[in-house]
Amino acid sequence: MAVPAPNYASHVDYADLGPLVPDEVAADVIKTLPQSSAAVKLLRTVRMSARTLTQPVLASLPVAYWVNGSTGLKQTTELSWDGVTLTAEEIAVIVPIPDVVIDDAGFPIWAEVRPLIAEAIGLKLDQAVFSGIDSPASWPDGIIPQAIAAGNTSAVDSTPAEGGLANDLLGAFDPVEADGYDVTGIAADRSIKSGLRKARDTTGQKIIDVSTGEIEGVPIEYVGFNVFDPATSGGTVAVVGDFNMAILGIRQDITYKLLDQAVISDDAGKVILNLAQQDAQALRVVARFGFAKAKPVTRSDSATPYPFAVLQDAGGAGAMRSSSRRASAKASNE
Repeated sequence: MAVPAPNYASHVDYADLGPLVPDEVAADVIKTLPQSSAAVKLLRTVRMSARTLTQPVLASLPVAYWVNGSTGLKQTTELSWDGVTLTAEEIAVIVPIPDVVIDDAGFPIWAEVRPLIAEAIGLKLDQAVFSGIDSPASWPDGIIPQAIAAGNTSAVDSTPAEGGLANDLLGAFDPVEADGYDVTGIAADRSIKSGLRKARDTTGQKIIDVSTGEIEGVPIEYVGFNVFDPATSGGTVAVVGDFNMAILGIRQDITYKLLDQAVISDDAGKVILNLAQQDAQALRVVARFGFAKAKPVTRSDSATPYPFAVLQDAGGAGAMRSSSRRASAKASNE
């Protein structure tokens, strides 16, 4: 997925009818973000009091020994710890609004806009965490590329008689458990929701009730359509794993500042908008997150233990969505 070009010239004008932003909006945006980001819901979160945070991780396990007879010598063992470092990086956006647009707006539309700003921040965060799309240089690779590199992949290939997509998703648990970890969460493309809902056993009984928000007692979160990068994910439609091993550091919750005496410039220093001179205001929205993955040693004999696995569809999530749309269209025409 291509990284978007820098954008410094966008602003809200009459065509967008942007209203004045009231002070109480900030709290609403903070509450909306967890509903928009699968990473915030699934990952283990820690508060960061500085730009970097080091989290200890178990690097070696102790070994116990049988004592040889009543006078045998007891042997020794050792444990060791390593650490993963989280570095807080900024996600930010500025929304400029000319004063004349604020004055002439006939109705308050901010209630409609603010969830979209929160969604944009959540989408950017999820893309970096899961796929590594446009992620900061200080962050590790995304969960999906590393799961694929570790060989923790499972395919969508079960027949309806075998339980279809429900069986495939549960099969993705296997490599995680074989590596010595427990599956605590699922992040899935919305394209598979229909397949899970329609999955039946050999007697025609529904296998999974998607309305519970759980699969075999494991919580499932559905991500936006642009989170799993088709160019690098091999058609990934779901990520399963021990999300305690993925750490999201929160250095700064979403905050905002309403500006009216500043200038907005591009990356060459050219002034695009002078708020005071051109009678405009701008809402600056900023959040800071850190991300790291832990891979503590387990008793597994796997050569490449990793706490996550991916479910891949040969046609990709896009093909699955297209198939679902075609099926819906066919049903509506019959």
